[in-house]
Amino acid sequence: MSDSPTLERKDSNLAKEANKKLLRRLLFRNTIHRNKRAQGDVNPKYKSTFVFVNDYSAVKESQAEYKQEEDPKGDYISRISRFSKHYSNESTLADLSNLLLRAEPVTGKCYVITFSPSHNLTLADLSPAEILPVIHTWTQIYSAHLSPSSSLASLAAVTALPPAGSDTFITPPNAQYKWMQIFENKGAAMGCSNPHPHGQIWTTTGLPEEPQQELQQLIKYKHEHNGCSMLEDYAKLEMEKKERIVFQNEAFLVVCPWWAVWPFEVMILSKKHKRALVDLNEQERMDFAEAIAEVTRRYDNLFETSFPYSSGIHQAPLEGSEEEIEASHFHMHFYPPLLRSATVRKFLVGYELMAEPQRDITPEQAAARLRDCGGELYRKNLK
Repeated sequence: MSDSPTLERKDSNLAKEANKKLLRRLLFRNTIHRNKRAQGDVNPKYKSTFVFVNDYSAVKESQAEYKQEEDPKGDYISRISRFSKHYSNESTLADLSNLLLRAEPVTGKCYVITFSPSHNLTLADLSPAEILPVIHTWTQIYSAHLSPSSSLASLAAVTALPPAGSDTFITPPNAQYKWMQIFENKGAAMGCSNPHPHGQIWTTTGLPEEPQQELQQLIKYKHEHNGCSMLEDYAKLEMEKKERIVFQNEAFLVVCPWWAVWPFEVMILSKKHKRALVDLNEQERMDFAEAIAEVTRRYDNLFETSFPYSSGIHQAPLEGSEEEIEASHFHMHFYPPLLRSATVRKFLVGYELMAEPQRDITPEQAAARLRDCGGELYRKNLK
């Protein structure tokens, strides 16, 4: 059985040995192949965070215009009409095509942000003070892409940040983008192909589905509850109940949310209504850095492994209505796949894929286990 104590100990030992091999491999790369990217470009010898345009950008500032594919023997509609007995004319089929088959072009810009010059240090290895420059860089990039018409733009202009050095210089975008997604895929289990700890930033002309749905619910709640912020109210509720809290400081709450899908899913939530990174003062940015350090370190300590996850920040859109901006509430999601050990993960399949997700452990149980994993990072004691 996958949850037997004997197997768990074997899994843990295998994970420890794999961690040692990974550290040796990364240290070798650090010495021999320092700062060389996949396409051969060589990065400068940066001293803190470093940002560059993704060599394999999913979206680009200039892309070919989208056009409906045509049949070599005729147009798209005539190709359908050969198989359709229900529609008698091409105009009806054209209307159906426009109704059911929708696509639109998306442009944008993709960045990679390396967290530090060290190839073997993940966010879990960094102190809050060492994570703070990452947050500064996120804030600088977000500020540089804000629409001039946004109410956040004037705030961004006076946000107290250290001067952006050459390692964080960002050229202005060619167009105004609506959304900025800051995220990290950590570990091969989450599709990460570059072992140097890093995150990504994608900016796009459209508003993606998940933040769009969140924003719609935030706006709806605000309308129905006298202008209250749903996530601010939720933070108050969690602080009163306490059972799903993993960690908290003055400005941020780390909680296994009531609706969590993944076994050890976590959300970092600002206690007060903050719309975006530019709303945070320096102490709040440090509190945010501390919350990230607590989450990532506890994850690694849980199964004594470099814990894989996908994480991402949701905040106000770069360009949006005043209603959208004011309803936004700054928070960060962590979606980790591991379930019982370093080698046993959860799969969303079968009923969960076709119907709805099911919990393997409750958010309350997950929070209790993560609370017990605080303290020093386990691998600091590895020989």
